[in-house]
Amino acid sequence: MPSPGSFLRQLSGKEGWKSRSRRWDGAGNNPGCGGGGGWKESLKQMEGLNNMYRNENGMLYGMKKRVMVVVDQSSHSKHAMMWALTHVTNKGDILTLLHIVPSSCKGSDASAGGGSPYLATTLGSLCKACKPEVEVEALMIQGPKLGTVMSQVKKLEVSVLVLGQKKPSPLLNCLCLKSSTEEFVDQCINVLDCLTIGVRKQSQGVSGYLISTRWHKNFWLLA
Repeated sequence: MPSPGSFLRQLSGKEGWKSRSRRWDGAGNNPGCGGGGGWKESLKQMEGLNNMYRNENGMLYGMKKRVMVVVDQSSHSKHAMMWALTHVTNKGDILTLLHIVPSSCKGSDASAGGGSPYLATTLGSLCKACKPEVEVEALMIQGPKLGTVMSQVKKLEVSVLVLGQKKPSPLLNCLCLKSSTEEFVDQCINVLDCLTIGVRKQSQGVSGYLISTRWHKNFWLLA
């Protein structure tokens, strides 16, 4: 499995809504339980991200970065979450799991429209158990999907955003159309200033992931 830094080097080759949050401390406890600069600028940010966390010997060190994953009930979002945990986060980094509930859902309808209100918290506990050295934060926010992601990326100063992608529909492919999930991922990749990565696990029986960024489309990563 490649290190987070080697993966990033491969790629660099080229408010107002209701929210709930949970955060786990370093001991694994949950205190709550009970764009715009153009591709050249973004490329510099990505290359700088590699250098920022490495010393002259190539070892990871020091400074924290925040990695955000948008999660829901789908399997592809959970694959993206685990990929981000194992490939992008390092000791001391913050992994933020963002669960977005449609703004049309009110009160008790919110959980019905967007899944369990404890989804992000449950997934956060799993991440903390898998990689205790990473800080984990779970957010549930009600609002429009793209607007919420843009707002939180800016507010939390996210370094890397990871989004799950599912296998395209053959019918939509034939019609040269995209699913709502594909359109959402493409919009995030194209408009956000932070490094944004679409992740899709290969089909059953085929190892690795397909990675999409602003500079790569379905880049195959064997891991």
